[in-house]
Amino acid sequence: MSLPAFEVPRRSHQGRRPEMAARILDAAVEEVAVTGFEGMTVRLVAARAGVSAATVYAYFSSKEHLLTAEFWRRMTALPQPEYPAGATVGQRIELSLGAIALLVADEPELAAGVTTSLMAHDADVIGLRNQMGDVFLARVEQALGDRLPAAVVPGLTMAFIGSMLSAGMGNLGYRDIPSLLGGFAEVLEHGA
Repeated sequence: MSLPAFEVPRRSHQGRRPEMAARILDAAVEEVAVTGFEGMTVRLVAARAGVSAATVYAYFSSKEHLLTAEFWRRMTALPQPEYPAGATVGQRIELSLGAIALLVADEPELAAGVTTSLMAHDADVIGLRNQMGDVFLARVEQALGDRLPAAVVPGLTMAFIGSMLSAGMGNLGYRDIPSLLGGFAEVLEHGA
């Protein structure tokens, strides 16, 4: 499984420049760190990026789309996990999903904004959210190989998504997710 390269995350991006999208996303990360999600606006992001709000809207449909696209950009930059010989299913799950779990672990305002943004009904957010779900499923499938029944894949994927939501709400630490999911996978493989 390979992740698609980061592109301007709009349905129609003909003539759009990836470097401008990256500049806008960088400004969004800086802005949310200062203002939090509630205080962040597309106009403030545009000002920080040194472009007009119209330029931002040419690339992103909303502030929710901006932060979802940033999380997607970070996901697409992750290398594929490499499993050491003899790695257990739990260790493989930790390596497959741990890097994703830690993408916003040290940026609490961004983490809160991404959590809120991923729930938006914006069509562009929904598209990216669906792509993320496909990546999560593929990473779980890859980690499990043929060690557990295929029916386990959606359950572990849902456990991962739920743990990310729980961390985004402040009920769990992002750094706790890999070992919790790894332990869960071990129980699935070997029983309690």
